[in-house]
Amino acid sequence: MKGEIRMIMDKFALKERVAVVTGGNQGIGFEIAKAMAEAGATVIVGDINEESQEIKKLKKSGYKIDYVFLDVRDTSNIEQVSTKIYNSYGHIDILANIAGIVINTPLLETTDEEWAKVIDVNLNGVFRCSRSFGKFMVKSKRGCIINMASMSGIIVNTPQPQASYNASKAGVILLTKSMASELAPFGIRVNAIAPGYVATPLTKKGMSNKEWSNRWLDMTPMKRVAEPEEIAPLAVFLASDASSFMTGSVVVIDGGYTIW
Repeated sequence: MKGEIRMIMDKFALKERVAVVTGGNQGIGFEIAKAMAEAGATVIVGDINEESQEIKKLKKSGYKIDYVFLDVRDTSNIEQVSTKIYNSYGHIDILANIAGIVINTPLLETTDEEWAKVIDVNLNGVFRCSRSFGKFMVKSKRGCIINMASMSGIIVNTPQPQASYNASKAGVILLTKSMASELAPFGIRVNAIAPGYVATPLTKKGMSNKEWSNRWLDMTPMKRVAEPEEIAPLAVFLASDASSFMTGSVVVIDGGYTIW
């Protein structure tokens, strides 16, 4: 029995794999980077903000984790980073597209610049990084891409206005399915995570607004928001051999919000 348990748990291991996590300096991205490192992967955190103290602490603790400046809005930067990582390690096995932003402006007041900014980071950024890192996965004939969608790509959140965010995440969901169909012949799996409300810097403003947060909690059967570390194990599962027959899936993890 013990031998069988070890074999099952081995399927969740990420040993000898190289993982890139965009937006990994804080929030869900940081917890995913940490979890993948704990599972044995060599993790490269890509972020536009300077290396966080949390990442530095993980390094000092012996985790195989590093930081690189990565701007998901900049194709040239992405190409340079992906090439450097591939040349350094000889393979790129996992890409977690976690970088994202939200702007809560009513639709009729949203400027072209605000709309474009959200779409450029949340949707175009996933496309750019997947295209660049995916080319190296094709060389290896294997790989796994995990996109950060949201329940906001499935339902319309209330009472806060966020049409641009909702549209971007809906785009990520269909992009995930499209990528999965095209990349499957190359041994590359593509899945998405669709969280509900999570206690991150992205939702800090909303949680401070009692009208918003009370409505969120009232509509969530579990009556709480998630902690970022509750999302990370799902990313490890999707990156591991435990999900070897999963591609094109969108996994909702929202405390029951979307069951109504």
